[in-house]
Amino acid sequence: MIEAALQFQPTEARTFLQEVAARSGQNLAACYQCRRCAAGCAVGDETGFVTPNRLIRMVMLGDRDQALSNELVWRCVSCYTCGERCPNDIQTARITETLKKMAKEEHVPALQPKVAHFHDAFLESGVRWGRVNEMEFMGAYEMKNAFLEARRFRFGAIMSEIRQQMRLGLAMLRLKRMHMGFLKSGGRAEIQALRRKSQAARAAR
Repeated sequence: MIEAALQFQPTEARTFLQEVAARSGQNLAACYQCRRCAAGCAVGDETGFVTPNRLIRMVMLGDRDQALSNELVWRCVSCYTCGERCPNDIQTARITETLKKMAKEEHVPALQPKVAHFHDAFLESGVRWGRVNEMEFMGAYEMKNAFLEARRFRFGAIMSEIRQQMRLGLAMLRLKRMHMGFLKSGGRAEIQALRRKSQAARAAR
């Protein structure tokens, strides 16, 4: 495998860096490429050449296309090992989350659709009821996956997923780890108002 060269975009670099830094709350310019984050990345084997330090470099060079569409953005598990190892306290997990949001806003196809479906289903349930209801959340997540596979005519994959989730669900019931009750909390109107405010702010950018 040959590592793709990063593209320096002088007209894009400063504004892109400032946007990501402001939205993530991280001082990307403090990165001096020591690669301590890369050495400890939990998903490094799954992301090819894209390590946390290289992702920061993409942003600093203004290589927007590669920064918004790479495996690390979608496979990062937010373990925060990178931030713990960074001598300048840069939390790359917050950067990957920011880039994921930006990719969705710009309609960049998700490299890992199931990850995008998981985030969407989790957020929808939390905003609707003030807390996440496991049955509703997982049901919505599985439906999103099933619709995607149906559009690809991969019906065998749908059946395989159903069987796998049924086995998992039964195991969780036996261990009393599956919560069947329906829960909600107060303050849902405020949560929903915050989401509308966030959506309006994104639309105004």
